Amino acid sequence: MSLISKEDIERAREMDLLTYLTHCEPDNIKHVSGEVYCTREHDSLIISNGKWCWFSQSIGGKSALDYLIKVKGLPFREAVERIIGNVTEPLPVFRQKEAPAKRFEMPEVNADTSRVTRYLINRGIDPEIIKWCIDHKLIYETAKYGSVLFVGYDAQGNPKYGAIRSTAGDFKGDAKGSDKRFSFKMLNISNLGTVHVFEAVPDLLSYATLVKMAGGNWREESYLSLAGIGGSAIPKALVQLLSDYPVIRRICLHLDNDEPGRNAAKSIMEQLKDRYVVKDIPPPSGKDYNDYLRSQLSKLKKSKAAR
Repeated sequence: MSLISKEDIERAREMDLLTYLTHCEPDNIKHVSGEVYCTREHDSLIISNGKWCWFSQSIGGKSALDYLIKVKGLPFREAVERIIGNVTEPLPVFRQKEAPAKRFEMPEVNADTSRVTRYLINRGIDPEIIKWCIDHKLIYETAKYGSVLFVGYDAQGNPKYGAIRSTAGDFKGDAKGSDKRFSFKMLNISNLGTVHVFEAVPDLLSYATLVKMAGGNWREESYLSLAGIGGSAIPKALVQLLSDYPVIRRICLHLDNDEPGRNAAKSIMEQLKDRYVVKDIPPPSGKDYNDYLRSQLSKLKKSKAAR
């Protein structure tokens, strides 16, 4: 049996999965949206930004060689030979470009957070939850305009995302260099089987407040803000969270009661139903969970006044 040359091995390792599937298994590739693809054989195997992840099996890689070994179960030699045998001539490369690394720039912040605290309390958020977020460096007050800054971190604890929301107007935006994959989240790492998912941070904080109002322990739960929704693809923040924490098995979607929210919930459920227990739990009334929280607080206030 002849040995495989180092040159052939390196050549095989250079082949990315999208290029391999395009030319060698064209019937096994399905476009999801934008630059996101999956395989028809395993729709939980997502290809994006030059990498692939098989979510149902919690494995992933970059190259076609990784795919043939980890997914197809081929021995190393056979996997190399399959790639090299299909590349007698150089293939045009359809490799997706790596997204340029974003450098998150933390806005200048105030030491005093009284303005954002008042703003969030006026929206019905429980003061204990606000203080906990401030103490854990999840919420800041910007020095410019005194806006709320909701910060998201990667799995190593590095700040990567900042959502800015005006306390005096309607402005909403992201801090410079924000990476939506690492949006605002509050996780109970010791018990991370279930995650509650929201479109925006105020809805996340509102739901935590409702949990407390109902007598529950809001700190036992895990919450994720998607930093918005768009298209039919699984939102980046959810893909990243499921990749970082494969222990998650149950997803509760608390998206808005409008057409985009309902469509997004339906799309996410359809794409993840074979890998996770996915529940659609929109607010019982109102557009979002902050609307619902404020309506409940209003009813409670009227009830106490009538006594």
